[in-house]
Amino acid sequence: MSNLVRLPRREEGAPTTPTPEAWSPSQDDPNFAAAYDEALPPAEAVQARDRRGPMRPGRLSPTRRRLDGQAYAWAFQGIDGLWLGVCALAAFVAGGDQAGVYAAPALAVMVTLSLFDLYAFRSRQGLSYHLARTSVAVASGVGAAVLMLAAFLPVAEVLTQLAVWTVAAFLGLYALHALWWLRVRRWRAEGRLTPNVVIVGATKAAERLIGQAMKSGEVNILGVFDDRLARAPDSLRGVPVLGDTQALLSHRIMPYVDRVIVAVPTGAQARVRQVIANLRPLPNEISLLLEDELVPADAISPQHTAPISDLPLARVSGIPRHLGRAIVKRSLDLLIGSLALLIALPIMFLVALAIRLDSPGPILFTQRRQGFNNEEIVVWKFRSMRHDVADANARRQVQADDDRVTRVGRLIRSTSLDELPQIFNVLSGEMSLVGPRPHAIGMMTGDVESARLVAEYAHRHRMKPGMTGWAAIHGSRGPVDTPEDVRRRVELDIEYIERQSVWLDLYIIAMTIPCLLGDRQAVR
Repeated sequence: MSNLVRLPRREEGAPTTPTPEAWSPSQDDPNFAAAYDEALPPAEAVQARDRRGPMRPGRLSPTRRRLDGQAYAWAFQGIDGLWLGVCALAAFVAGGDQAGVYAAPALAVMVTLSLFDLYAFRSRQGLSYHLARTSVAVASGVGAAVLMLAAFLPVAEVLTQLAVWTVAAFLGLYALHALWWLRVRRWRAEGRLTPNVVIVGATKAAERLIGQAMKSGEVNILGVFDDRLARAPDSLRGVPVLGDTQALLSHRIMPYVDRVIVAVPTGAQARVRQVIANLRPLPNEISLLLEDELVPADAISPQHTAPISDLPLARVSGIPRHLGRAIVKRSLDLLIGSLALLIALPIMFLVALAIRLDSPGPILFTQRRQGFNNEEIVVWKFRSMRHDVADANARRQVQADDDRVTRVGRLIRSTSLDELPQIFNVLSGEMSLVGPRPHAIGMMTGDVESARLVAEYAHRHRMKPGMTGWAAIHGSRGPVDTPEDVRRRVELDIEYIERQSVWLDLYIIAMTIPCLLGDRQAVR
């Protein structure tokens, strides 16, 4: 019995979204922010249309917007159960003699819906076929309940009492499953339901994985990279070979990739180690494909693997995903973020008025920063510098007595009031209340880009960036002027990611204001 919403490939005939060749997700114009999530990465330089591959969806969605099929299967199942329960209660209140007469078929129908695998929503099953299966499942459940109840009550009496309930239950489930099917189809067309992966290693094992994925539709394989590019073919079963492992590290498709699968033969241990070492700077989850003739099936421990298309994978790096923890964290962001916005609105109005009166230029300052999985997001702040010297790329970090900072800017930076507009980033899902602070893309520490100073720098992007964080309450705020500052910031961020919990988040939120007010030395 499976309650999983399957993660199939894009349906045949799904529309594709043409992408202008000059478009780039790195646009810093805020007008691009709304369309960014739905847009595709730029076309490939050579034969772009031919190099999309057979499994690339019409639209690519950043990994933070990916939906969890299991969670929605449970949600659909819960709503179905709620409807059956409401029908049973209404029938009993309306004149039923025994509650068990209505509880039994409700439970039986829930079981048959699961046995018929009606929460899988496979892509090759059309709406009419799914609704026909739903009808059969309901009829089977009611029939089984009647047979059980017939042992205690006359059949005629059971059928009389269940007549109205059966019609109401059937019509409700019929409508709900039509809605579920249409919803799932839309999510697939938007590229939000099926995980996207890339493969490292143009090997026979990779070819088998691609074949299994095309058959089952559980994942979208967007491309193949190979550390020995000179020996690699142009494509595997139509999936393009996009470059070597070095190209993978900075490829524009990576913010849309949920997992990197290493398909190098596990018997070539030196090569496997080298490939994994090269990929460690990535924030994406990295897994090793264990489907190899040198690895006996009984030697693979299921406790350390997660299969895709029935092929075992061992997670090499990346933070394990906890669905419950993610739901709680997002709920906390929405609840506290909404309350914070209501409280902060009068203060934000006064700050906006002061900025307008103090110096010419816009009230808000937008900056491209790196979010979850290296996704480029547009972060909002109150403008604290003169508009003519605004530094959107943080090529020169703010120093003490910086002549670019306005009079109002000094006040709002010292109190962190300039960060208040980021509440909107939190509510939109691009940021969280607590997490590593988002850095500007291309931020410099001295004459060196900050990201190049620490090999694990991108690991801080394994979680959504936050308005405050573990590093912030430990004094690592504002500019990072030296390599030591960068290393300390990264260490604190990774420590938070490894320890993250709802209680730690609440502690950090509670400590943020006292830490800000008590710190008069940090340049902000």
